Amino acid sequence: MSEILDRARAQVLTDGVGLDEAQILEVLRSPDEDLPELLQLAHDVRMKWCGPEVEVEGIISLKTGGCPEDCHFCSQSGLFASPVRSVWLDIPSLVEAAKQTAATGATEFCIVAAVRGPDKRLMQQMREGVKAIKAEVDIQVAASLGMLTQEQVDDLVDMGVHRYNHNLETCESHFPNVVTTHTWEERWSTLKMVRDSGMEVCCGGILGLGESLEQRAEFAAQLAQLDPHEVPMNFLNPRPGTPLGDQPVVEGKDALRAIAAFRLAMPRTILRFAGGREITLGDLGTRDGLLGGINAVIVGNYLTTLGRPATADLELLQDLKMPVKALSATI
Repeated sequence: MSEILDRARAQVLTDGVGLDEAQILEVLRSPDEDLPELLQLAHDVRMKWCGPEVEVEGIISLKTGGCPEDCHFCSQSGLFASPVRSVWLDIPSLVEAAKQTAATGATEFCIVAAVRGPDKRLMQQMREGVKAIKAEVDIQVAASLGMLTQEQVDDLVDMGVHRYNHNLETCESHFPNVVTTHTWEERWSTLKMVRDSGMEVCCGGILGLGESLEQRAEFAAQLAQLDPHEVPMNFLNPRPGTPLGDQPVVEGKDALRAIAAFRLAMPRTILRFAGGREITLGDLGTRDGLLGGINAVIVGNYLTTLGRPATADLELLQDLKMPVKALSATI
């Protein structure tokens, strides 16, 4: 057994103290022969500090495409020649999507808009949409609307939005290579306001944006410093027409190593499988990830890419004897 796994077992599994940046990098550099033991340790940490339940979430885009920002991985940017154009979703469709999500057993329904930050029209549509969902569906409502002002944070709390997603996307040192129309610090500011408001913070990013292993470790350490309630783990699914459209897909073993490293950095955090896991890991990798530190999944499709059928993930959870987290347990 390697020295880093020995130390991680004592520090993280026994004491519940996450790995620091240098230790995370050691894990990311661990050899393939250590991978089964690393995944087992990450799974043991997840079971001890989070328990066996898996949180299931569906997401829907309230406004898709036409975004003014230049995030180099995103086909929703209005600045690139990618095929996603601006679309707004009506309230009845939003409620229907929430009902379909709840029917899968999901406890969380996230409304997402491809914007730099919400304007008055979007905030009003959010208010109407959240009210309509809460009147008809027994599900928690989360939101992802870009960068916020303090007034907008307060409005979302008043609406009853319980969790806000705003991804840092990558580490601070690599961010300018990925986005130039806003800064990493602007995203961090929104996240601090959300956390201070009492809403749960959901913050993760995308692996495979051209970052080095050192920057991947930096990213995990920065997320641990933020201490979010939930970290969505996305893997780049290169989108045609975007600046990162030709970027290679993350190797499956590297993806699993990263999942385990993020779990060992944040032993008590919800780690959610999100976009790109199908192309990066496939069915077998999805199973391995759930046995290597992951304890939440997005079911169905993502914002601009297709996912696995919700039934496939729910059958896998049943097969692995991992109970889906009940709604009552999240309130």
